[in-house]
Formats: sequence, structure tokens, C-alpha cells
Amino acid sequence: MKLFTGIGPNPRVVTIAVAELGAPVETETVDLLAGANRQDEHLKRNPAGQLPTLQLDDGRCLSEITAIVEYLDEKCGGSLIGATPEERAETRMWTRRIDLNIVEPMANGFRFAEGLPLFQSRVHVIPQAADDLKQIAQEQLRWLEGLMGDKEYVCGDRFTLADILLFAFLEFGGSVGQPLDPKCERLQAWYARVASRPSIAG
Repeated sequence: MKLFTGIGPNPRVVTIAVAELGAPVETETVDLLAGANRQDEHLKRNPAGQLPTLQLDDGRCLSEITAIVEYLDEKCGGSLIGATPEERAETRMWTRRIDLNIVEPMANGFRFAEGLPLFQSRVHVIPQAADDLKQIAQEQLRWLEGLMGDKEYVCGDRFTLADILLFAFLEFGGSVGQPLDPKCERLQAWYARVASRPSIAG
């Protein structure tokens, strides 16, 4: 298998998962800033021009980070999704909530503001929505803070795709002017725990 990857939080999600699983994946960097992901060579692999993209041994390609991580988890006998139907449902529930409520407004808040020079010729941008989207992401983080309680990870004592997704985008947010509120003490402690894992710290 070969992972076509590059800069940004979406590729970061999959590279963390690969490290967690010890997946036998070759990697190749695609230059996002130069627009190589929008050239014919990459568009043949991923018609949406997105990164990351996983090329399977038979030549087929998978895109979308949740699909890639679920595939690798199954192939490697991992535990990033869950061992039972109940665990898998819980992981998918939280991954969906984090993706829709935090990741999407945070990412678009960046694309429509700081990232505008890079994205305005690539996607439909709405600059006037940027500040509101950033506020939505912060509101949803405070909502999640209130639900963390004494849990070690988002799904209790299990480290899952939900944690990887949230971590990668909070890491990204911190680098583009959308840091995690210091008042979110439970999430701050969670972030430190996740950051110390070998798949990330190493």
C-alpha cells in the first residue's frame, strides 16, 4: 500500500493512525502548496484532488480519512474503531460529531480567512462567514469539554479515531490562530495525554 500525503490536518490524521497501527504503508508526499494534488497524475488517483489518498495493493485508491483509517484498522487488526458493535458505533458517533461540529467550522474558518490566498481559486469561499465559523468551533469545543468528565479519551478508556481526528485539528487550529481555550481544562489535559503517545511524540 502507498499513502499519498502532504501537509495539513487531514494527512496528519492518517499518518498518526498508520503509526498507531504499525501499518505497512509506503508514503509519497504530494506538494499541496504547488497544487500538485490538482494535476492529472493525482486526479487519476483521487478525482477530488484531495489528500491523503491510499493506493491499495491492487491499484484501487481510497480517499476520505475516516474510510482510510477504518480500512487500515481492519487490515491490521487494530483497535482504533472498536472490537464490538457497540464500541464501533460509539467511535463512529463521536467521530461524526467532532467532524461536523468542530472540524468543519474550524477548517472552513481557516480557508475563508488566513487560508484565503491558497483556497480562493480552488474552492468556493465565504470570507464573511470566517469569524462565525471559528466561533462555532469554539462553542462546540466548550460543549465537548462539559462532557469529558474524568474520561481518559473521548470514548472513555479507549484511544480511537475520534481522538486522532480531534487532536490533529486542534494541533492545526493552534497553528492558525484558533487555539484551544485554556479554560477547557479537561480538553487541555486530554490534549497533553494524546500528544505524549509514541505515534505523535515520536
